[in-house]
Amino acid sequence: MVRVAVGMSGGTDSSVAAALLKKQGYEVVGIFMEIWDGEIEISDPSRQGCYGPREQDNIASAREVAEILGIPFYTFDLRKEYKATVLDYFCDEYLSGRTPNPCIKCNRYVKFDALVEKALKSGIDYQFFATGHYARILFDDKRQRFLLKKARDRRKDQSYFLSSLTQEQLRRTLFPLGEYTKEEIRKIAAKLKLGVENRSESQDFVEANVLPLIEARAQPGPIVDQQGNVLGKHRGIPYYTVGQRQGLGIAASHPLYVTAIFPENNTIVVGSKTDVFGDELTASSVNWIAVEGLQGPMRVRARIRYNHSEAEATISSIAPNSVYVKFDRPQMAITPGQAVVFYDGDVVVGGGTIEKA
Repeated sequence: MVRVAVGMSGGTDSSVAAALLKKQGYEVVGIFMEIWDGEIEISDPSRQGCYGPREQDNIASAREVAEILGIPFYTFDLRKEYKATVLDYFCDEYLSGRTPNPCIKCNRYVKFDALVEKALKSGIDYQFFATGHYARILFDDKRQRFLLKKARDRRKDQSYFLSSLTQEQLRRTLFPLGEYTKEEIRKIAAKLKLGVENRSESQDFVEANVLPLIEARAQPGPIVDQQGNVLGKHRGIPYYTVGQRQGLGIAASHPLYVTAIFPENNTIVVGSKTDVFGDELTASSVNWIAVEGLQGPMRVRARIRYNHSEAEATISSIAPNSVYVKFDRPQMAITPGQAVVFYDGDVVVGGGTIEKA
């Protein structure tokens, strides 16, 4: 019998993923990654997130679901790996004037890598790893590559956050929820009486929970306009991102937006809404999924943040694993540090990290 290790979070999606796989005839094992180290005082403990003081509640929920399903359940300590890979990266990026994407980093190097390897080394023998992500994987015989595709439920599609997964990671991964809608998953959870159908939605990274890590290192500095005139003072560059309008503390005759952040002189630049738009960017650390690499310019639909609509663009190689992206129309708030993901229909071509707008 094929054994699958399911990354369980205690929430609805991963719980139903485990249930569906067991129903399909797999031998299922539940695994949970412990990442909360308790070093940060959280101002709002009720704020649910993957990193936070409610981790023990999540473990208890996942263990209870495992008991209901009759599957083994194990927890693994990944606090060191998470701190080195996600938390330190998060802090360094914000202090460098960039806006990080911790979920993408965590998926590639912690959840689909460190957790998988630690479970295997513990003696748990399994052939596949599965999660409750909304996405689909298929093998393309013509390309001889595993493809990452959007979920059937477009409102819940999480392919953007999975765009850094390698071919080897996709080869050993299952996404049981890819063909379901969120409403269908809640109904399945209720029918199976798993007790998680009404659990809060968010299990993602909550930036407010981690900001205390960088507060002591954030220094006030000037806010200037496009001509360099000082308009006010900011609290510290980690509190700002390109495109931000609220919380600037500046009185002006028209709305002002953050247009650039310069950590070298601790300066925030603001301008009008039109100043926030741009039609080109460069991206590094590109992970190709649907193709081995670019053979020439390629037409794609590009998404520059998770809640951003895809936009028509042409991508061209400028260096190994680096690309130049030219949009057909200007896009708002192209933000260094965020991920840009390229799509061909519902197939993820690849994705990388925005370096310059």
